[in-house]
Amino acid sequence: MTRIARLFTALALGLSTAGCASLGYYAQAIGGQLDVLSKSRPIEELLAEPATAPELRHRLAESLRIRDFASHELKLPDNGSYRRYADLDRPYAVWNVFAAPELSLKLLEWCFPFAGCVSYRGYFAYADAERFAADLRVEGYDVYVGGAIAYSTLGWFDDPVLNTMLRRPEPELAGLIFHELAHQRLYLKGDTAFNESFAVTVELEGVRRWYERQGALRVYAQYLERKTRRDEFTALVLKYRARLEAVYAAPRPDDEKRALKRETFAELRREHAALKARWGGYDGYDGWFDDGLNNARIAAVGVYHQYVAAFQALLAKHGGDFAAFYREVQELARLPPHERATMLEKLSTQTRAR
Repeated sequence: MTRIARLFTALALGLSTAGCASLGYYAQAIGGQLDVLSKSRPIEELLAEPATAPELRHRLAESLRIRDFASHELKLPDNGSYRRYADLDRPYAVWNVFAAPELSLKLLEWCFPFAGCVSYRGYFAYADAERFAADLRVEGYDVYVGGAIAYSTLGWFDDPVLNTMLRRPEPELAGLIFHELAHQRLYLKGDTAFNESFAVTVELEGVRRWYERQGALRVYAQYLERKTRRDEFTALVLKYRARLEAVYAAPRPDDEKRALKRETFAELRREHAALKARWGGYDGYDGWFDDGLNNARIAAVGVYHQYVAAFQALLAKHGGDFAAFYREVQELARLPPHERATMLEKLSTQTRAR
């Protein structure tokens, strides 16, 4: 079956289960994916063309080497993904909409025929994402609209390298390719925290091995510095996420919870300012704060990192053998949700205690 035939098969199956309110969403999703496919070209063709700009040529050639490393060394799928290039002429590939109640960190979920239930809703156009977000705000939800520079079709299509991805430094580009291919290697419908934590683990270990193989210790050290800041920022947000969870769970009036929510956000801003000073004024996370703090923004951070420590422990248990690691992760994926979550939490706790 061709890619286009598969796309319309997916559309037909999706529409057969969708209500009227979902028709517009599916239509933009299909249109957006068709646009990406129509703009993609084989990277080898672009490398052979004299008109290809030198910087683009360098980045695309490097992306192919990273792509081969992903399959040969990390045991990730060896297919047509990231062997084509598409310039989307926009800063993000998609915009994801997250929403949570005013006094809860439980993200809303939306369910789809192939991806299962996920805690965000993706749009190919910012205006579409904002319209949906506005409706949720009217309903009283805390809403966060975040741009993503890449996404995975989970192997349904050959995902291309995008111009949005090439805005990142080379280590981050490598990490993105490893991350998105990890979703193709293993994806559990309905468990966003599991899927994203697994992919982040593959991403981090893949980047380390990529630069160790090349002996590029200076580049890797710079990547580690950025990663350390990201880890410290994530830890800071998760610290205040835990405080908010305690606030919302306590038997107190809603007005008191709202006041404590505001105080918690103010404390988070102050602690970030102190962290920023320790970083020498690094302002990479200022935009995250400037757009406004709310439950959806806080909860979305935890989704991507909740079980990273657990998966890293599993990889270490197998001496870094990715094939053995994937087999054990697949066994975890077969467990009932509650049992799986319990095991991952236990692993995370044991790792943090060391």
